[in-house]
Amino acid sequence: MQQPPDPQIPPGCPAHGNIQMYGPAFGADPEGHYAQLRSSGPSAPVDIAPDVQAELVTSYDAALYVLQNPASFVRDSRRWNALNEGRVPADSPALPMMGYRPNALFSDGAAHARLRQAVTDSLATVNEHQLIRQTQQSANYLISQFSTDIRGQAELMAEYAQPLPLLVFSDLFGCPPEIGDRVISGISGIFEGTPGADEVLGGALTELITLKRRRPAADLTTRLMEHPAQLSDEEVLHQLVTLLSGGTAPLAAAIGTSSALYLGEDWQVGLPVEDAVSQTLWNYAPIANYAAHYPTHDVEIGGRVVRANDPILISFAAANTDPKLSEHREQLSAKAHLAFGAGPHACPAKDPAFMIAVTAVEALLNRLPDVEMRVPFKALTWAPSPWSRSLVTLPIRFSPRVVPHAAQPAGSSAGQVQQQAVPVSPSTSGPSQSGTGVAPQPKGGLFTRFLAWTRGE
Repeated sequence: MQQPPDPQIPPGCPAHGNIQMYGPAFGADPEGHYAQLRSSGPSAPVDIAPDVQAELVTSYDAALYVLQNPASFVRDSRRWNALNEGRVPADSPALPMMGYRPNALFSDGAAHARLRQAVTDSLATVNEHQLIRQTQQSANYLISQFSTDIRGQAELMAEYAQPLPLLVFSDLFGCPPEIGDRVISGISGIFEGTPGADEVLGGALTELITLKRRRPAADLTTRLMEHPAQLSDEEVLHQLVTLLSGGTAPLAAAIGTSSALYLGEDWQVGLPVEDAVSQTLWNYAPIANYAAHYPTHDVEIGGRVVRANDPILISFAAANTDPKLSEHREQLSAKAHLAFGAGPHACPAKDPAFMIAVTAVEALLNRLPDVEMRVPFKALTWAPSPWSRSLVTLPIRFSPRVVPHAAQPAGSSAGQVQQQAVPVSPSTSGPSQSGTGVAPQPKGGLFTRFLAWTRGE
């Protein structure tokens, strides 16, 4: 006879079925969920979305074992048992994250090596100093948009952390203004669940690739197209989508969390921004639970058998905070965290990503030297998503300022312009209207407005 539920057992406990890795309860206390899962061993079954089960690896050592063993654990999600058997809801939020796409992320063996080589070689041509200048320029523009607020307040996630990587990537891809606007609209819509966003992004990138066929340039899109691997236009498109989805949202999360840590009540004065970014990657991994692998045969992980072609997800967040690391974590390399993955599918852009995050936080502190958070770090709320660890909002305050326009001498970089912060009086602050001392906004989307600003228009 089935026993009635024990009222002492909390909801989500394995006694009631798989632990749910989504929703407000998870968002409010992911660490508590990881602690529960660790009590079952190095991995445990979870619901990553409604009616979608996966095995989640929470152990650092077990995560490395899966990530570094491509012969037994492959990435091609066309093998996914539940999906092939019709047990995954057609509208499941897990499908956009786990469903197959013809890119390096979901490829294995020679196909993966070919696509990844094209990506890594193309990224290697990005000049470090140019990337820093692009990031500084994007940061300066975004700060100029909110720093004149007479209240001296802003919401840093929506107004800074989230749009900044989008501007940098649109620039790196060599987008003209209108295409850049649609790329940003499309990728933002995908993360927000906006209907038709996939089509917007696909159409914009198709136009960009067609343009670069006619007029190649010194940008990431052209380098991918001209790589000796001879990618088709469709393959180029999917690698660009991978760079966007794998770079922009995680970078936004890293910039926001690193800023919050640095400005938080527990931050030790004098530590560099690099330490805040490193702490974020260790303790608040922007990509929290992802990297679905499919065993090529039945495998045993810590005494649990996972059937061939059932998905195994890596909890980068839980692995990085594995209590077994605590005894010797100080002896580990600062880069030993798994926030960028490991093995053949490790992030190919980890160094540029770290550089962008550090530059973005430093730009904020340099332009708004008295910036502070309006709430304690511990009171901030996190997005209830299983995939990412990202702040919902980051409210800040500062002394209102005028950030001078980006007009600059020929041959100089906007990232090198020295801007003097000037206090704003009530008579010259406020919305962009005639007579306020603030130039009216040009028409167009975010990238169009950004480019106009850099040209002094």
